[in-house]
Amino acid sequence: MPVSKTTKGKMVEHILKDDGTFPNNDRLPVIIYKSAIDLPDEDAATTLEEIFKVNHWENSWRNGIYDYHHYHSTAHEVLGVYQGQVKVQLGGPSGIVAQLKKGDVVVIPAGVAHKNVGSSEDFKCVGAYPSGQDYDMNYGKSGERPKTDKNIKKVPLPSMDPIFGFDGPLIKSWAH
Repeated sequence: MPVSKTTKGKMVEHILKDDGTFPNNDRLPVIIYKSAIDLPDEDAATTLEEIFKVNHWENSWRNGIYDYHHYHSTAHEVLGVYQGQVKVQLGGPSGIVAQLKKGDVVVIPAGVAHKNVGSSEDFKCVGAYPSGQDYDMNYGKSGERPKTDKNIKKVPLPSMDPIFGFDGPLIKSWAH
């Protein structure tokens, strides 16, 4: 199986800094791959799962994105849209809003808050974690930090880009 179905899209990076509530990640950018994968009409979710798995992003699930701000301090996360479209806010209430559609992929570094702020009724995505990392759930509540800050610093970098493998743009971007 190929590591990627296509490289036709563009990549966008965003550094999202600590906003006082959400730690975000000031060293690793969120990476958005627009039109990253030309997904089939049938079994689009399976296609994403297989691409993520061959690139060592595992522990996958299928669903949507929660409609409240949350973040993971013990894992990075990839989300691939396989149906519909979504506006996802990244970085907390004052963060950016990204419009994602079928075939788009977003890689969210540990600590970066994310929330569904509007989607089509048919929106669905696949999520996964590098080497099957276990994720935790944090909501920007009092008492989460400084433990989550320490966790974020310990999360290892992925060995492969979830779409493009060993030499993918994520590996180059996050290698600094």
